[in-house]
Amino acid sequence: MKRILITGGAGFLGSHLCDTLIAQGADVVCIDNFFSGSKDNIRHLFAHPYFELIRHDVIHPLFVEVDQIYHLACPASPIHYQENSIKTVKTNVMGTINMLGLAKRIRARILLSSSSEVYGDAQVHPQREAYWGNVNPIGIRSCYDEGKRVAETLMMDYHRQNRVDIRIVRIFNTYGPRMAVDDGRVVSNFIVQALRGEPLTVYGDGRQTRSFCYVSDLIDGLIRMMDGEGTIGPLNLGNPAEFTILELAELVLKLTKGRSKIERRPLPSDDPVRRCPDIGLARAKLGWEPRVGLEEGLGRTIEYFRATLGKNG
Repeated sequence: MKRILITGGAGFLGSHLCDTLIAQGADVVCIDNFFSGSKDNIRHLFAHPYFELIRHDVIHPLFVEVDQIYHLACPASPIHYQENSIKTVKTNVMGTINMLGLAKRIRARILLSSSSEVYGDAQVHPQREAYWGNVNPIGIRSCYDEGKRVAETLMMDYHRQNRVDIRIVRIFNTYGPRMAVDDGRVVSNFIVQALRGEPLTVYGDGRQTRSFCYVSDLIDGLIRMMDGEGTIGPLNLGNPAEFTILELAELVLKLTKGRSKIERRPLPSDDPVRRCPDIGLARAKLGWEPRVGLEEGLGRTIEYFRATLGKNG
């Protein structure tokens, strides 16, 4: 039985990863400081014999014995990571150093959940792993964007200098059940606003694009990357189907049968105009590609938020 550590395990992605790994027979140690994660995401696992929860902040060292480390800890939505930008930088830098130090000591394989944000406002489309990015190093998003870039640097340096067994995944927009109501990202924003009958807030002209990967597809890719041999990354995981923000808004209104109006607001600073992954490497190295289409995934996510808002209401 593999013993697996998941940092940020009570978050949106981390909690789904806990579920899947336990279902596969792993012994899972989940650590979280609950800055953006929630106990509600993992409450159903508390009594499971192969699940262990430790309240811990990765900016401090941790000493455990495990076979694999999924390093997911870091607020991922702009609202959360800009709330305490210095802490976001510390989580990305000091947290990654601590997890790499642990991996080095116990000879564990470590996977970093990096982000498509390392590409910034990309001048290459779609984004390939060889592209170095176009990132503002002093903007309001830099704590996350540059933090993830430094985390990747640390991963590669520990690999080259100390022979740490690493994997780097660049995650593109992912959505699904257990996103926070106040997450601030576009899918959850639109769904919550539509269900509440509030205007859907579209920033800029709405023609900027994103790709949307359903959470089960993303988790499958993470596990394939961790368990696979022959590539350490960086490797893109995301859905290559590209949609404008206006198209997403219209689809959410259709699926929720909502009558909300669309409200325009100014585009935030450093918000990328186009974001879409080239997943050729994931197809070739992992045999991976998304299976859940946007309409199907949104339907599942809408039902989750409908139930969540019903409880809260």
